[in-house]
Amino acid sequence: MQISKYSAPEFDPYGDARQTETDDGWRAPVAAAPLAAVLGLPGSKSLTNRELVLAALADGPSTLRAPLWSRDSELMVEGLRSLGTGFERVPGRGGFGDDLRVTPADELLGSTTIDCGLAGTVMRFLPPVAALALGPTMFDGDEHARHRPMSGVIDGLHALGVDLDDDRRGTLPFTVHGTGRVGGGPLEIDASASSQFVSALLLSAPRFERGIDLKHSGERLPSLPHIEMTIETLRARGVEVTSPEPGRWQVAPGPILAIDVDIEPDLSNAAPFLVAALVAGGSVTITGWPVETTQVGAQLARILPLFGARVEIDGDRLTVHAPAHGEGGSRGIRGVDLDLSEAGELAPNLVALAALADAPSTITGIGHIRHHETDRLAALTAEINGLGGVVTELDDGLRVEPAPLHGGPWRAYADHRMATSGAIIGLAVPGVVVDDIASTGKTLPQFTALWEQMLA
Repeated sequence: MQISKYSAPEFDPYGDARQTETDDGWRAPVAAAPLAAVLGLPGSKSLTNRELVLAALADGPSTLRAPLWSRDSELMVEGLRSLGTGFERVPGRGGFGDDLRVTPADELLGSTTIDCGLAGTVMRFLPPVAALALGPTMFDGDEHARHRPMSGVIDGLHALGVDLDDDRRGTLPFTVHGTGRVGGGPLEIDASASSQFVSALLLSAPRFERGIDLKHSGERLPSLPHIEMTIETLRARGVEVTSPEPGRWQVAPGPILAIDVDIEPDLSNAAPFLVAALVAGGSVTITGWPVETTQVGAQLARILPLFGARVEIDGDRLTVHAPAHGEGGSRGIRGVDLDLSEAGELAPNLVALAALADAPSTITGIGHIRHHETDRLAALTAEINGLGGVVTELDDGLRVEPAPLHGGPWRAYADHRMATSGAIIGLAVPGVVVDDIASTGKTLPQFTALWEQMLA
């Protein structure tokens, strides 16, 4: 079991959870009593990786305070380092590791290889940066990464005149032959498969000679809040960004200011802990909850009451209280009809919650998560049904029927959100064994330690 070298030194990422490991995987602990947990969480992966890119392209050094240290952020750091960016760890004030000082290169240089792992932000955000470097940069990643959609970035860079050799696959691996400049200007792409295609081009666009006038040509655009996050991070660094109409964004050429940034806790990583309150009873509080944010995890405050929870926000603390339990051992979890088109990354944990509800649920707007770390719709269907559940795949979502569940193996598919979904079901169902809990190291290396802390 590998532990990222960027894990916080004061945390063992797997903590006491080793006591529940078996030869087949990690035996998910059952909640023995209602919860009364107060937890802090590491920084947002989405914000950390956006700020790493902008800091590397900025006009001077920046400091990221309380960044996420995980496999995804490690891959982003190493990718930018290979292009010439300087990084220095400096003592942080939080409990999850060091701050990070980022010094842009005098001149970005290619002639390197970037390992994307399974990180969508790395495989999509860094090719436009590599186009601004001098020399070839080869991109590759984990086996499943070669199946993740890349056409929006590849086609977009081709249209901007960047020499990119992908043997017409439209996926990893490929090589960007950077010339140190990108002309920019008008561009149209289909970002139906991932909003990251848009963010990737917007993040580097201030360094393009003419900026960018980017238009989305597809029928739908998932995860719009992530694009808003990209826009806000650009504006905070002095970049002029406008959106004259839906599905169109304009970024003016110009400097990206060097600033020091506080990274918010990862609100999507809060999902399994907040959901746990409904499953186990009691309450879970997350500290450091931002008053205003572009993170899609903030929608949990609106979504969880639909399942019957009571949500309380007091300053920077968000608390989820379980619904009153019903008759016959019912947990009082309601079924829902829910459109998650803006928050697809929350879907796996919410589907796990729906599998424990008292009534059917239909969760739609999530067809695009077939192309995430794994086909999450197929994976959730297979794993919940394998424990006795009744889940049916729809064109754009899942239908979940109440059914008694039993213990058994739970495959994570190297997907951090699948792993945490197995842990959620294991709170209520004895004998759930997650085969790859280490996959949570992608965005939350401390997951099992925090899970045990929550249950203590």
